Amino acid sequence: MLVLGIESSCDDTGAAVVRDGREVLSTVVASQDTLHAEYGGVVPELASRRHIETIIPVVEEALKRAERGIDDIDAIGVTQGPGLVGSILVGLSFAKAVAYVKDKPFVGVNHIEAHPLAVFLDEGGEEKEVPAFPFVALVVSGGHTSLLLVEDYTDFTVLGRTRDDAAGEAFDKVAKLLGLGYPGGVAIDRLSKEGDPGYVEFTRPLIAKGSLEFSFSGLKTAVLNKVKGFGGGEMPPEVVRNIAASFQEAVVDVLVEKAAWALEATSTRDLVVAGGVACNSRLRKKLKDMAEMEGARLFVPPPRFCSDNGAMVAACAYHLLKRGERGGLDMNAQPSWKE
Repeated sequence: MLVLGIESSCDDTGAAVVRDGREVLSTVVASQDTLHAEYGGVVPELASRRHIETIIPVVEEALKRAERGIDDIDAIGVTQGPGLVGSILVGLSFAKAVAYVKDKPFVGVNHIEAHPLAVFLDEGGEEKEVPAFPFVALVVSGGHTSLLLVEDYTDFTVLGRTRDDAAGEAFDKVAKLLGLGYPGGVAIDRLSKEGDPGYVEFTRPLIAKGSLEFSFSGLKTAVLNKVKGFGGGEMPPEVVRNIAASFQEAVVDVLVEKAAWALEATSTRDLVVAGGVACNSRLRKKLKDMAEMEGARLFVPPPRFCSDNGAMVAACAYHLLKRGERGGLDMNAQPSWKE
């Protein structure tokens, strides 16, 4: 089955052609980073307008790279939530229109459920090691920070999620406080390599021993108070580097600790980490160390499949379609997960 996957939940317009939920024939992403950089974060209205401009060229390019036409596609999968409503409407309306005109089945995909399935994607057509069900998935991005128990391709149970800011959102806001620009996660990751992670001993918001819930708003406030301590004056570059490294270390420590607790609570040995923040080099290093210590297997998709993309949407759609699901006219995708 050839599935055209379309992603427009936030500021990236993505499209991909994937065979049987695994083999990536093409993947194309149009980034809006430059558009939103001057604001230090995503402006929803600007994002939705840019999606309108780019969605047709992105889909056409994905089909071209796959050496397929729209008539060769068997079905269409599209992100149907959660995300920015205006952005989602662009992708969803486009997918429904194409599906209607070409008489193709389509299905709406829950964005958070699509991220972990990126670990099964393969561009080379070769066999590779993949996690065994059930496994724990840490989905960590600009909009979401969640721990899931994944029993099957379409069977998810929420173990915990953020009570306030997502980790990626906290990275972007702290980067703005430090004058590092947007996207903040990339800037902090890069700068932290030159900083001292022990410069500020920020409190690790674990909430309670064994809790799988997250909270990052307090860390953001702690950084704000540290910046205010300079009385509005310009901070020395070495101080900026050290605060960035200290903040990153605190966030990473919490994510790694919660992932370890989730493995223990579920008695599973496989951990999948996905979402834009999964590209963070310090997080990858500390997760690798934790997995080795715990005797667990760590799976992280390549960076291009960690951030928002159409291939993960196509993979998720494939399994939903196999289960017999078809899209309707409602706005919100009903998640497969259990609370």
